Amino acid sequence: MIVCICRGASEHDVLRAIEDGARSLRDLQRCGIGDDCGSCHRDLRSLLALAAVAREAQPVGCAVCADAEVAASASA
Repeated sequence: MIVCICRGASEHDVLRAIEDGARSLRDLQRCGIGDDCGSCHRDLRSLLALAAVAREAQPVGCAVCADAEVAASASA
């Protein structure tokens, strides 16, 4: 689905930019998405919010914890 009509950016393009580090509407605009008429800004903000929720839902482990898990599984 095309999200940004002016730039021809699809939802896939937006999600790729978010995966590559875009965290705000301004970041997306630097990628050339949503930097023209602005009619897509609501949709872009929604996609950014959904991505933020998904990131928060993923467990984040530190290197020390990961090393301890590997050591525990190796000794089992």
